[in-house]
Amino acid sequence: MTALGLDTSNYTTSAAIYLPQSGQLVQQKQLLPVQEGQMGLRQSDALFHHVRQLPDIVERLRAQCDAPITCIGASDRPQQTDGSYMPCFLAGIGAARQLAAVLGVPCYRFTHQQGHVAAALYGTGHLDWMKTRFFAFHVSGGTTDALLVEPDENELIRCRVVAHSLDLKAGQLVDRVGGMLGLRFPAGPALEALALQASGAYKPRASTDGMNCHLSGVQNQCERMLRDGAPKEEVALFCLKSIEAALISMTEALFSAYGELPLVYAGGVMSNSLLKASLSLRFGGAFADPVYSADNAAGIAVLTAIKDEDR
Repeated sequence: MTALGLDTSNYTTSAAIYLPQSGQLVQQKQLLPVQEGQMGLRQSDALFHHVRQLPDIVERLRAQCDAPITCIGASDRPQQTDGSYMPCFLAGIGAARQLAAVLGVPCYRFTHQQGHVAAALYGTGHLDWMKTRFFAFHVSGGTTDALLVEPDENELIRCRVVAHSLDLKAGQLVDRVGGMLGLRFPAGPALEALALQASGAYKPRASTDGMNCHLSGVQNQCERMLRDGAPKEEVALFCLKSIEAALISMTEALFSAYGELPLVYAGGVMSNSLLKASLSLRFGGAFADPVYSADNAAGIAVLTAIKDEDR
């Protein structure tokens, strides 16, 4: 079996091939081009760039692995909720359907969020968790979601949002604060590099509403710090420590409501080394390497192989 997975998110064009018999997984991905000073792309522009980039991505991937493709999968929407839709995913699912029709192989649909969770499980060696209940945090530019993940007969895993940010998402906060500091979009890696140079001992209090959190106030606090002359490094660290405080509060609320289930962190924001060090020390959760945390098609390829094997 050789499974091809495609993911065309609002940030990255991705393709991956997974061979479950050997455990080999190869992938290619490319960020969407964002002009300096901009904080993202309109959906129409994202879709256009995916159409341009996806052929090159697939060609480079096939140069790494030329085994015959036996099944294809793609993300076709952000989440497993009614009405979940983003035009950028049309590029990936459209290409997957065309390739599957030409090759005469099955085509499977998953959500971008399922792909993130599966990639994190693969990257941490915990694919067996798909057969039980666990918590997953999906923290990125578009989501700050705490998920209760359960096995699903038809969709392999069901990701149910049980807590989330009620306003700004963590990745949006990182990019907006990065923009204040003169960093290019996406600002995550550069903001982390700045924060690692800071010396402040910040313990911000999380703004919560039940199990949910608010992050918009953090942007205001960072703007105030910068106006008051705080060094960029300290603003960057305060931003990340504030996200950390919110995630700690949400995790503690989850444990209180549902019990201490296994915990995995997914999404681009969770590739941050400072967050990983703090949260893993406190809760012992599983963190994937950045290549499986940021947007990728690895999880889609893995889910495709499992789905086809169960067919």
